[in-house]
Amino acid sequence: MAQESIPLQEIHLTEETVDPREQRLGRAAAVLRWGAIANGVIVGLILVLALLGGSGAFSNLFPTLHQLLLGRTTGADDAAVAGVALLVQLNISALLVLMVGVVAREIWGMIGAWLLVLVNLAGVLALGFTPGLVTIVASFWAGLVVGRDLRAFRLNPVMLKELRGRMRGARAFVVLTVYLGLMSGFTALLYLAYTPASRATGSAAAGEVGRVLFMGIVGIELMLIIFIAPAFTAGAITGERERQTYDLLQTTLLSGPSFVIGKLESALAYVLLLLFAAIPLQSIAFLFGGVTELEIIISFVILTVTGIALGTVGIFFSAVANRTLAASVRTYTTTLVATFAAPLVITIVVNILTGGFRTASPVIEALLTYIDDLMVSLNPIATALTTQSLLINQQEVGFWAHTLASDGSTIPRISPWISFSIIYLVVAAVLVVLAIRRMHRIEE
Repeated sequence: MAQESIPLQEIHLTEETVDPREQRLGRAAAVLRWGAIANGVIVGLILVLALLGGSGAFSNLFPTLHQLLLGRTTGADDAAVAGVALLVQLNISALLVLMVGVVAREIWGMIGAWLLVLVNLAGVLALGFTPGLVTIVASFWAGLVVGRDLRAFRLNPVMLKELRGRMRGARAFVVLTVYLGLMSGFTALLYLAYTPASRATGSAAAGEVGRVLFMGIVGIELMLIIFIAPAFTAGAITGERERQTYDLLQTTLLSGPSFVIGKLESALAYVLLLLFAAIPLQSIAFLFGGVTELEIIISFVILTVTGIALGTVGIFFSAVANRTLAASVRTYTTTLVATFAAPLVITIVVNILTGGFRTASPVIEALLTYIDDLMVSLNPIATALTTQSLLINQQEVGFWAHTLASDGSTIPRISPWISFSIIYLVVAAVLVVLAIRRMHRIEE
């Protein structure tokens, strides 16, 4: 009996058929992406209008923007507009991160969407934060779409497998022991070196020893994170190819986004373990005074965001490169250039070119001040030092008024740890999306 033949058109349609679950997740991710784009447009408009208002020709723009965007708050109009721009940028970073989580079927992606709705709704009701309506609509819509299939979300199997394999061997505990040993040794040396010197010069003050120890611990912890975090992710995907196990993973039902996010989560979970393990060492500073709980929280945020961003750099180059060595070289080169060399070179060039014009007009001085703040926010070490200085000298955590030397007017400035967190989280989300797209091209 002759075998019935299937038309080529039907074969093509069958191969191109997409799982309804994947369609729903794709729609939810698209809604979150368009919400982030809409918020980006809002930030651009706010910045343009703020520049017009700062020029003097449209000086009435700031009160109008204050009433429209943050109508239930009092205070300086320019500070309110800057606060709105900050909140909108936080929404952008949150929407992008949630978009990645929804595509990868992560539980925290679904929970985060509804949490973002509640936070922005509270901002609208309490502060009159009208731009938050865009995020509310996007997050609520995405939450409704994914809520139709709650079983799609689960703990990432790749993350669980990697964590179990990492913690079963001796390598994880050796790294943790060496990490804490180096930090403990550095703390002891710093105490032994600083205390006699301060007593000899008569400069020992209450809390000064504790502050120096705290800054030293956070500094060495930050340097170790900068070098450890990329090492955990640079070979995450290339290692599967070199061990010839990547093709086996393609035969499973695991999607590309889940694979990439699982590899990233397993590495970042161990980085977070290192950060939590070092908190008792930071708390030693409480014995001497001079350090508050807020400083420990902010330092932990800076360290965590740094680990996340550098981990995503490693996962991106691991998806792009064919070998672990090439991925590691590209990762560390990009990390060192982006976080140290580029901000330093740009700052020096800007200062040289505009040194004589810095106080020529308030607009130029304000623009150069914000450029300097941006360069500080690109470097985690500069961010930590500047934030610590603001906390000690001015007791400033968020916004403060900066007086211009050109005409004595004031402009709002923001503590660098906030802008640093926003920039690094947005970059991390973008790199994860690019890594996922790269994986799709390879599979095709």
